Amino acid sequence: LTKHYSLDLASQWNADSPNAVHEVEKWLPRLHSVVIGPGLGRDDVLLENAKGIIEKAKVKGIPIVIDADGLWLISQQPSLIQGYQRAILTPNYMEFSRLYEAMLRDPVDSNDHHGCVLRLSQAMGNLTVVQKGERDLISDGEKVLVCSHEGSSRRCGGQGDLLSGSLGVLAHWAFLAGPEKTNGQNPFLVAAFGACSLTRQCNNQAFQKYGRSMTTSDMVSEVGTAFNKLFET
Repeated sequence: LTKHYSLDLASQWNADSPNAVHEVEKWLPRLHSVVIGPGLGRDDVLLENAKGIIEKAKVKGIPIVIDADGLWLISQQPSLIQGYQRAILTPNYMEFSRLYEAMLRDPVDSNDHHGCVLRLSQAMGNLTVVQKGERDLISDGEKVLVCSHEGSSRRCGGQGDLLSGSLGVLAHWAFLAGPEKTNGQNPFLVAAFGACSLTRQCNNQAFQKYGRSMTTSDMVSEVGTAFNKLFET
């Protein structure tokens, strides 16, 4: 659920329309996953629509990726997603701290990043949490994976949207494949590690070409070759 528009996307509805939930519900049977948050904003109507769509997607068992303003909504009302293990949260450090304090009633322990990610996932009902940072920490409340795949020192606006968008695709693929094809690993952990690696690889390739002038659009252009390098060779 997003207010971003692009010539590459066919928009079927407006996120702030009164009947947005009903319109999206008609599309849900055709959707493999839902990404909620990037570009959403915090207008009351938009947030109410986001809440309604989360509930509808949960009923249908659709994987849900929540990022950006969607995470702000969850920090205000954790019960919206708590216990839904087909959800993946992708907070940066500030968003993580807000969620952690809302759930654990304590500040983040800066000396125990792994433990904090593990505890937040457990408090949320063992859904997958991806804490983005210099290294991405990924946990389902049982184990913690660390993605330190080489990227670059350049972090451009919109990079998180690339992560959450690619995660929406990989979550569906991994969920469809099931644990038997992910070596017994939680499919959503595998998807999250894959999306983090892909985003970092795109960042690395784009930075090699454009240096400090790199934008997220440059990273998007690298998705095909990055995916091939990581997953098809």
